[in-house]
Amino acid sequence: MTGWTEFVAAYGAFLASHAIPVRPPVKPFLTARLGKRGFSVAYSLLSLGLLVWLIVAAARAPYVEVWARAPWQNHVTLLAMTLACQILAFAAFKPNPLSFGGFRNAAFDPARPGIVGWIRHPLLAVLALWAAGHTVPNGDLAHVLMFGGFALFAGLGMAMIDRRKRRQMGPDAWRELVRSSRAGRSLAPGAGTILRVLAGFGLLLGLIALHPHIIGLEAVAW
Repeated sequence: MTGWTEFVAAYGAFLASHAIPVRPPVKPFLTARLGKRGFSVAYSLLSLGLLVWLIVAAARAPYVEVWARAPWQNHVTLLAMTLACQILAFAAFKPNPLSFGGFRNAAFDPARPGIVGWIRHPLLAVLALWAAGHTVPNGDLAHVLMFGGFALFAGLGMAMIDRRKRRQMGPDAWRELVRSSRAGRSLAPGAGTILRVLAGFGLLLGLIALHPHIIGLEAVAW
């Protein structure tokens, strides 16, 4: 497969991998045979493999310019990735019963919600920032469709998770947890704040250093 055929196939496979395995009839079937951890590992590896294929396919697709490249666009990406890395650093290994990816959710305290008090779905916010930030300097049609699709996917994912959590918790309990989390949010530094800020900047610098080796392009034109 070459050109647009490969891109469409890769995009379709990527979307299907995020829709089919988590459907109620499919996920219990796979979990019963693979176990919860086995399902998570297999699902993660499948998603990563298809993401790599999609990125490669977008690079191979015919170049159709939507907007021209400009030096200032790199700074948009850098700002978006700085915010994304900081959000990820503050969300990592923290409880979050309102979204996915939470750690020890039973320990969540809405009076001290951390990043959840400001961003209910921090991991999807990271995805949206990454996608939107990379759309700006990649103005060809294939990359606009890919990164724009990821940003849309993140936005729709937030709405879908909210709907699922309301159903699981009950509408009143969900609304109360959201309300109390917002009421408990604070800008005051907490335990480990400095370490998480440094971790966020460390992650950003690591991604910039690895970018030319993995993607083949410098991440930032200083």
